[in-house]
Amino acid sequence: MPETLCPFQNIAFVASATPEAETARLTLSERYGAAGEDEADVIVALGGDGLMLQTLHRFRDRDIPIYGMNRGTVGFLLNTYREDGLKDRLARAERVRIHPLIMEAVDAAGVRHRAPAFNEVSLLRQTFQAAKLRISIDGRVRLDELICDGIIVATPAGSTAYNLSAHGPILPLGTPLLALTPISPFRPRRWRGALVPDHARIDIAVLEAEKRSVSAVADHQEVRDIIAVSARLDRTSSVDMLFDPDHGLDERILREQFVY
Repeated sequence: MPETLCPFQNIAFVASATPEAETARLTLSERYGAAGEDEADVIVALGGDGLMLQTLHRFRDRDIPIYGMNRGTVGFLLNTYREDGLKDRLARAERVRIHPLIMEAVDAAGVRHRAPAFNEVSLLRQTFQAAKLRISIDGRVRLDELICDGIIVATPAGSTAYNLSAHGPILPLGTPLLALTPISPFRPRRWRGALVPDHARIDIAVLEAEKRSVSAVADHQEVRDIIAVSARLDRTSSVDMLFDPDHGLDERILREQFVY
């Protein structure tokens, strides 16, 4: 098969701090040249899902697509690592646009915190006391009281991460839904979460916050001692990811549902 003309000529490589990722960065930079991040028209991320998530945040809204290759452990958000044919792979890659959630959290001192999350917004109990939460969707209370270890609001791209570990549903990419998944729910015992339209605003109030302290996390950014959190999809913000045609995110999400 003849090579496809690559639209990306200036490649910047970023890597995690592991020996495998750094070796890959040096090898690929020598072979394909390494542009500075300000001159790059594509970013190649080398590491695991954690590095990919950091790269998504770093290049959000900069109109530079990101192509990941796995030099980590799981690598769900990354393509298979190969040194050969990188420019041809970039030329043939399929583009997927990802929008982040925006978390707005109010802490016990009344300070408002705002942070984006490509995977999930999660609330977690801080002490031995279970969290007690009230859940509203678009201003209407849907669950008066949830006693649990925490709760996750996950995007489709993040539905195979923490959400899946908490027995939440896997959402195929492009599904106009968010997953609302409780962590170790105690009461009501039979509530296992909900699927919410991705245009909805999710508000979570912390009940008895002084006794049952809770933190809120947007991907890697944590806020302690919060009293209220809202989460919604931010369609004004985005980043494009590139996937090999035979190894796209849709295929991985579908395949993950049949793995036992």
